[in-house]
Amino acid sequence: MLSAWRVVKTRYALSAFDGEGASVNPGRWNSRGVPVAYASGSRSLALLEVLVHLQDAEVLPSFSFVGAAFPDDLVEVVAEPALPRDWRASPARQATRDLGDRWIAEARSAVLRVPSTIIEEEHNYLINPAHPDFRLVRTIPPRIFALDRRLAEE
Repeated sequence: MLSAWRVVKTRYALSAFDGEGASVNPGRWNSRGVPVAYASGSRSLALLEVLVHLQDAEVLPSFSFVGAAFPDDLVEVVAEPALPRDWRASPARQATRDLGDRWIAEARSAVLRVPSTIIEEEHNYLINPAHPDFRLVRTIPPRIFALDRRLAEE
């Protein structure tokens, strides 16, 4: 079994994998209106993925870790040659959104592994809540984020 992690506002922890947040606020790998849940291969990468977008670390105590566990055979891996040339660009390019949107539309797998733009050698996972195999994805109960105060220091 593989596991993936998210850092989410505690009030959304129980719905962390429904894909609605990304549907409303599109990300690197999906367009508006395309539900998908973003997760990371480790808790530390999940935190980095949040910190890179966070304006104020003081809000971190209102966040929780939430995880998902899933069998390896539910995962499709995006090989490096299949990535758009500028896949790490910020803001994200439409080409990466098209790649994720196509994966969702074709329902090729319940989970898609992509490289992290923060640490290219680590991975993020896109989880498709509409895929029939999503029923095999097990959520790991939320845990309140215990903030190391140094993260909030300037």
